[in-house]
Amino acid sequence: MNDKKPVDFDSVESRRSSASMRRMTPARRLYYFLGLPLLRLINWALLKTYRYQPVIGAEHAEALLRDNTVTAPCYWHQHHVVCSAYMRSWLHRGYKLCFLISGSVDGEVPERVARSWGAEVIRGSANQSGALALRDQQRMLKDGYSIVTTADGPRGPKYEFKSGTVLMARIAGVPIVPIACAADRAWYLNRWDDFMIPKPFARVVVAVGEPYLVSRDVKLDEIEPHRLAVQRRVMSLMEQCEQALGKDTGNQT
Repeated sequence: MNDKKPVDFDSVESRRSSASMRRMTPARRLYYFLGLPLLRLINWALLKTYRYQPVIGAEHAEALLRDNTVTAPCYWHQHHVVCSAYMRSWLHRGYKLCFLISGSVDGEVPERVARSWGAEVIRGSANQSGALALRDQQRMLKDGYSIVTTADGPRGPKYEFKSGTVLMARIAGVPIVPIACAADRAWYLNRWDDFMIPKPFARVVVAVGEPYLVSRDVKLDEIEPHRLAVQRRVMSLMEQCEQALGKDTGNQT
């Protein structure tokens, strides 16, 4: 008789990487409980100082918000601070969003922040729980939620658009919405994505691209050209943002 406890695949613990030794210990739970309010306060204070420039491609966003179109917004992991704040402005206008966040311990804080905004969250990654995350995404899309992804996350390589977002959008028949940003002054963390935190009072610009639809008729072995096409669109939007700020695209300060 098998007494082994069945795996709960809806639990985030079942979606953590088996290669990582980090787990949600009582001490780490206390650390997050005490540190999260401070982190949210610092983030709120920083965002309030930014000098936002007009959104490039605002007409694309307005059309989606007006028609309440279910989509798959995506941006680089590096741009999460600014672009997630921009996504929050969509939430304030009644747009239903669901963020795809890594199942790792590092995803606990982003999940709590997103839920505090009123967004839904799916935990998972292409490496450990791709099928489960894809299943959950399809459920949320059917319920009218747009799925927000950092398309090169959670481990990169930087600026390489993962096929998972394209596959999700193809199956659901929803358009991918490329988004990018830039800041004239920022800190870049020493990690795989060069995570960007604009400095206080930085000028910040966001760009929204034209929705890109991958037809359900596209075969799985024909996904690659579409992946590359969306990747180029996000890169192009990032360059437009940097040019709008008069910034050298090769500089990160």
